[in-house]
This record gives sequence, structure tokens and C-alpha cells, in this order.
Amino acid sequence: MSKVFEELEKGLKEAIQIEKGELKGKKTVYTFLPIKKYSNKQVKKIRNDAGMTQNVFANYMGVSVKTVEAWERGTNHPVGSACRLINMLENQKDLALKLTVSTNKKYRIK
Repeated sequence: MSKVFEELEKGLKEAIQIEKGELKGKKTVYTFLPIKKYSNKQVKKIRNDAGMTQNVFANYMGVSVKTVEAWERGTNHPVGSACRLINMLENQKDLALKLTVSTNKKYRIK
């Protein structure tokens, strides 16, 4: 038998034992921090600190340049997952960029 088959078989047997109450299953509980809200000045500072133009930042965020402009003017504000991405960039710039930037892209980050 292959190692993959053996691991699958072991996992299925454990699942059956858990279902029958013969084995206690593992439970992982995640607690998420509240989503941080960002002002227009904070968005611009984080973008500048990352060395990004509005165009590069828009591509990182998955939004249009017009959206970034509106965030930085204060006429609109990032919400939800956009705030999570900004938070990642603010607190773990190297990781955030490593996860999202390809070396063969035409964009250049300082």
C-alpha cells in the first residue's frame, strides 16, 4: 500500500472512532480581532510607507485607482476585507507583499 492510502485509511478509521464516541475529536477555536477602521490619512500613510503608488496599491487591494483616490480623499472608506489587507500591510509589510507580489509583474515597489 502507498503512504497516501495508509494516511487516508488511518484518518477514516479515526473519524469512525470519533463518530462512535470511542475517540475524542480535536476542536480548534479561532477568535478574530475586530476589523480596524482606517481614515483617509492612515490609508495614504500606509500606502506611502509601503512605497506604493496609488496604481500599485489599487492592484494590491484588488480595487480601482478611483477607489483608492476616494479613500485618500475621505469621500469613501475601506471596509471588510479591504481593511484586513490594509492591516496586514501596516503590520506585516514583508509578509503581505510576499504573499501578493510576483517578481515578474510590471509594478515596482521600493
